[in-house]
Amino acid sequence: MTDLGTTLLHEHVFVRDHELDVNLPDPEWDPAALVAAAVDGLRRVHALGVRTVVDLTVPGLGRDVALVAQVAAQVPVHLLASTGWYAPKALPVTFSVRGPGLLLDGPDPLEELFVRDTQQGIAGTGVRAAMLKIVLDRSGATPDVLRVLAAAAAAHRLTGVPITVHTDPSTHRGREALELLVQHGVDPSRVVLGHSGDSEEVGELRTLMDTGATLGMDRFGVEHVLTDDRRVRTVLALLRLGYADRMVLSQDAAFYSRVTPPSWRRVHTPHWHLENLPRRVLPMLQAGGATEKDLHQMLVTNPARLLAPGGAPREEKP
Repeated sequence: MTDLGTTLLHEHVFVRDHELDVNLPDPEWDPAALVAAAVDGLRRVHALGVRTVVDLTVPGLGRDVALVAQVAAQVPVHLLASTGWYAPKALPVTFSVRGPGLLLDGPDPLEELFVRDTQQGIAGTGVRAAMLKIVLDRSGATPDVLRVLAAAAAAHRLTGVPITVHTDPSTHRGREALELLVQHGVDPSRVVLGHSGDSEEVGELRTLMDTGATLGMDRFGVEHVLTDDRRVRTVLALLRLGYADRMVLSQDAAFYSRVTPPSWRRVHTPHWHLENLPRRVLPMLQAGGATEKDLHQMLVTNPARLLAPGGAPREEKP
């Protein structure tokens, strides 16, 4: 297996909206300039010790693996792609008529997509997905959310690729996501409950980890939701309770996002970037008592375990 080294398990390169790009272009979207910015940024995090970055941009978030592959070809970081669908409430209308028992009866195109992306490659690039990503947010388990979850579970059972879930801890969606995935035959040890670090409820977080699931403490820098010092405090509390083997650290950052564009981030979330963890957060954790062994477990050992379905994770390089 490729030595993944220090791994950021939940990041983005470019978060886009292709329909908006055609009909209401964003003046901040400059592909050449942003590819150059991403290359420069990934080279800097490599110099800070990061060796692998998982890009969790899936359909629904403007995934463009061919464009990201241009970045990957120029950086020393292992850049891993993902599949799934970002649907907090509803899928595109096309899916309402395609699938088992629907107007255009046949196999579920979601499951076909997830398996193809994982086994053959994404959109003709030859880049194979290393993770499956789904959403269970405040809107809850709508019919479309359940459909994506079922398709991801089926693809996981076939391929062994781990599942990460965008959750909303304030509505306890992590617990709900685990229950649903287990019903579909998914082992909790193959699940990452993303954005768990938005919660400070240590007891609830322990309950989730006691199932065998891994918590994504993965929004450092998202200080308009919760400040980094409070996020650090929660990680330290869980480390003292012996849960280093059930947490991964990341930032959910991006070099460009149509949702929260670079100009907004520079003003409102100045620490929300890929360098925040190595430059600011790890020293804060160490100052609070986290050991080198703890950090290695969360940044190296745990991601490597999750990303090993029986074969090496695939780099986002054609």
